[in-house]
Amino acid sequence: MSQHIVVNGKSHNVTATPDTPLLYVLRDELGFGGPKFGCGMAQCGACTVHIKGAAVRSCVLPLAAVNGPVTTIEGIGSGPSPHPLIASFIKHQAAQCGYCINGMVMTAAALLKKTPHATREQIISGLDNNLCRCGTHLRILAAIEDVARGEKA
Repeated sequence: MSQHIVVNGKSHNVTATPDTPLLYVLRDELGFGGPKFGCGMAQCGACTVHIKGAAVRSCVLPLAAVNGPVTTIEGIGSGPSPHPLIASFIKHQAAQCGYCINGMVMTAAALLKKTPHATREQIISGLDNNLCRCGTHLRILAAIEDVARGEKA
């Protein structure tokens, strides 16, 4: 039995069971390495993807509950130039171990789509449920603030 899913604008037929978490389908069956397994309980953000523009934790979302096209960090970062958030994260050297970056970028992208000129307080609040093990929070905030202010990387 296969199910149909659209990821980063491309259609895929997957063989995973309907109760399989979306994260496992993305990583194991489709080969997307951006979303990471962190906690498995939707508490760290490492697995974040977009569905219909909203940031969603893919580690707890069963395949059967996916109700629209999925976008991974690979999907927002495609094209001739990187997504402004990715470029800004590079400029600010916001990644140390890099494990949280998928969640930080995907959560920030959803926030800035909804609130393009988010304030520092709105950014902090928006990232509240994303964990960073290395403590690069200040560089992550600076990277997102640059994009919210319209600065180029």
